[in-house]
Amino acid sequence: MLQQITEKIVIPEGVTVEIAGSIVKAKGPKGENEKNISHPKIVISKKSDTEIEIACKKAKKREKTMLYSFVAHIKNLMEGVRAGFTYKLKMCFSHFPMSVSVEKDEVVIKNFLGEKIPRKSKIFPGVHVKVDGSIIVVEGIDKESVSATAARIEQATRITNRDRRVFQDGCYVIERAGIPVE
Repeated sequence: MLQQITEKIVIPEGVTVEIAGSIVKAKGPKGENEKNISHPKIVISKKSDTEIEIACKKAKKREKTMLYSFVAHIKNLMEGVRAGFTYKLKMCFSHFPMSVSVEKDEVVIKNFLGEKIPRKSKIFPGVHVKVDGSIIVVEGIDKESVSATAARIEQATRITNRDRRVFQDGCYVIERAGIPVE
């Protein structure tokens, strides 16, 4: 069953959006970000200074899911340049006190479970990481880069071949953009 779907996105105050072909650029108080969004059946257009329209004339299930994914991507672009994204991770350890530091474009985790060789995790471009006591704060304007950096830090302290109920050491995401993780 083919249907016509049209979604409208309101542009918040203080944010300007430019659409050039398949590239959507957003500028705001936190900075500037862009994303390449393209699909042969979906048309993205700017109707006014306060509204973006995404339309698909003959949408099947696949085009419908792509259209709503594009809506979410554009909303994340605008929210990122307006307010930014913040992830918080907590360092947990019981026997061996680990230390976390930021060196250039890497997060270095030393003395994890008493290991001699430090574990390292790369930081995506445009993401800022700072260590405040036992809390690691990951900030940036691109939601994908910020969440991927936080996931890499969490994966760097992954424990294998041990019982996770006993060995609970690691760095764990405790808060995403002000919302506690359950």
